[in-house]
Amino acid sequence: MKLVRNLYLQNRLFLLIGIVVMVFIITFILGGGYIIPKILFFLLVAAIATDLILLFRVKRGMRGERLLADKLSNGDENEISIYLESFYTFPITLRVFDEIPHQFQRRDLEFNLVLAPGDQKVIKYTLRPVKRGEYSFGGVNVLASSSLKLIARRFRFSADKLVPVYPSYIQMRKYELLAISQRLTNTGIKKIRRIGHNQEFELIKEYVTGDDFRTVNWKATARKNRLMVNQYQDERSQQVYSLIDKGRVMQMPFQGMSLLDYAINATLVISNIAIKKSDKAGLITFQDKIGNLLAAARLNNQMATIQEVLYNQKTAYLETDFSVLYSTIRRSISQRSLLLLFTNFESIHSLHRQLPYLLNLSKTHLLVVIFFENTELRQVTDNPAESLKEIYYKAIAERFAFEKKMITKELQKHGIQSILTSPEKLTINTINKYLELKARNLI
Repeated sequence: MKLVRNLYLQNRLFLLIGIVVMVFIITFILGGGYIIPKILFFLLVAAIATDLILLFRVKRGMRGERLLADKLSNGDENEISIYLESFYTFPITLRVFDEIPHQFQRRDLEFNLVLAPGDQKVIKYTLRPVKRGEYSFGGVNVLASSSLKLIARRFRFSADKLVPVYPSYIQMRKYELLAISQRLTNTGIKKIRRIGHNQEFELIKEYVTGDDFRTVNWKATARKNRLMVNQYQDERSQQVYSLIDKGRVMQMPFQGMSLLDYAINATLVISNIAIKKSDKAGLITFQDKIGNLLAAARLNNQMATIQEVLYNQKTAYLETDFSVLYSTIRRSISQRSLLLLFTNFESIHSLHRQLPYLLNLSKTHLLVVIFFENTELRQVTDNPAESLKEIYYKAIAERFAFEKKMITKELQKHGIQSILTSPEKLTINTINKYLELKARNLI
């Protein structure tokens, strides 16, 4: 039974069977002898027997394994590897099928390769999840065939593995390494000129391009005979809270991911950057009521806690209640903090409904409202209109785009910081704003 379960017939075998049958039929019609079709039949049976012996005489013909991380990163290309090793004494042709989770909706994941005797190979491909949660991988199915290619032997490896998809820890690590190596500008993050200095002197270092000439230490320059500057460290232990709106307005999709997931990924990154900059990172999620409230801290396990909280965020697609957010912050956060509010406003009227709560928050905290451009509208407004219908659509799109700019102006008029960004630039623009506010000593 085991042999039958692992035995697959190849297309070449069906073709040869069809040829033998046709020869029998032609011989019957013409009335000749059956010697030739009989010879062909026995040759085919011998070939099948030979192929069976070649493939099944080695009990452990192959070894294989799917190699992937214990968790996947949401919104990123995650590398998956399939390791294969042959124990056959002759070259084998392989067709490899990986049973990936149904969430990816891919049925074309097939790899074809040839393994030399005793050879090893690694197949690599990437998967991009767009939703958090648990993803179930099936087995890696390998169909091995000899040079005869009449039958194939199936091998199955790494069956049934459950892998969670977490907020984008790949982005978090990327920006963490760049922040430590002071190379954030390479990714589009602006170098902000510092206005004044915090009072904490850190060290004297050699001048490099971009340093402020006002920080030149002339005594050290004279001693070293090269330009030296004072370096000041940012004021430490400031509280940075990410406020994530989980309401209906954050469910709009962009490149397969919801705005909520973009906000969650950006929150993970900015929280990590804040902790690396010696600030405290906290988190509040809300909808019609408060979901999670994680007090700002820079404990050793703070990032692990933030990651777990973000992983478990779900929405009920309800309207957001900003009054609940305001009362919670007023009751729970006494120290002046930087509040990064991830939400979305589609019209100036929707902003006006929530503006009183935003104004009250900005009185005691530094509030930054982060909301999203509608990139599909940009495509409509940028393309020339060639018909009356397209002119109508373009006028509506320009109206909505103008509303977004009006929201920014309205917030600015009331002294509230804001970021209007496309979803793919959310993380970079949020980091830029954080560094800008620190450079201006606003937090």
